[in-house]
Amino acid sequence: MNLALWIAAGLLAAVALAGGITKTFVPKEKLARANGGGWTETASVGFVKTLGVLEILAAVGLILPAVLDIAPVLVPVTAVCWVLLMIGAMITHLRHNEAKFIALNLFYLALAAFVAWGRLGPEPF
Repeated sequence: MNLALWIAAGLLAAVALAGGITKTFVPKEKLARANGGGWTETASVGFVKTLGVLEILAAVGLILPAVLDIAPVLVPVTAVCWVLLMIGAMITHLRHNEAKFIALNLFYLALAAFVAWGRLGPEPF
């Protein structure tokens, strides 16, 4: 179970880091042209960049507290925050008629819920 939770957290951290770097360092106009970035057309540059920074922080929060054994409770807290972020992402994609991305967001939500449940319940640090 511990290994499965580490794999799930690692996968989520990789996704969060990739998405965060993209949103933080790729120009908004280029994101809007990318597949799945249509929602950025109506979002402000500041919002997109802030979301990117939050995703980078989520990547850090899913791994480093447990690895460094400094406040490891932040791992499930970060996973719960990721669940909330994915709910917002699903709503945003639905509003912009990007329904094909909802399944992917739902998968990430399920992984984050698994990490939160596992680290708060049967397999805490």
